[in-house]
Amino acid sequence: MASYLTQEGYNRKMEELAALEAQRPAIKQAIAEARDKGDLSENAEYDAAKEAQGMLEMKIAKLKELLAGSRIIDDSNLNTEEVQILNKVTIRNTANGMTMAYTIVTESEANFREQKIASNTPIAQALLGHKVGEVVPVKVPAGLMNFEIVKIEI
Repeated sequence: MASYLTQEGYNRKMEELAALEAQRPAIKQAIAEARDKGDLSENAEYDAAKEAQGMLEMKIAKLKELLAGSRIIDDSNLNTEEVQILNKVTIRNTANGMTMAYTIVTESEANFREQKIASNTPIAQALLGHKVGEVVPVKVPAGLMNFEIVKIEI
């Protein structure tokens, strides 16, 4: 299954991959040093270094798999007619008048501190395809909330 990334997200994942791959020599060195200390059956340093190597290789493999199966989202087709992925959407809670703005992104790029929510979250799912002025019911753990779409931006 293909995963979708923005160009920015793809670049960030490539940087992460490069940083992980740059750790390989240090772990190989730690394994070599631990091996030089003698009996491997009771060598905690060797076991720890081998475990760290396994974890690193697993992260690298997962990241390579993600990148190999990813497609870059073409943001030239974006518009503000209706909510779609990569739009920044300002919504107002109809119950208390509180407004919030979120950018709808792919799952792997979501970061709540940056107001980036994944397209598979309940709020994003409810908003997708709707237009400014529409009131959208969103099912959340606390029940049903209604949000009015105030603004859609690129």
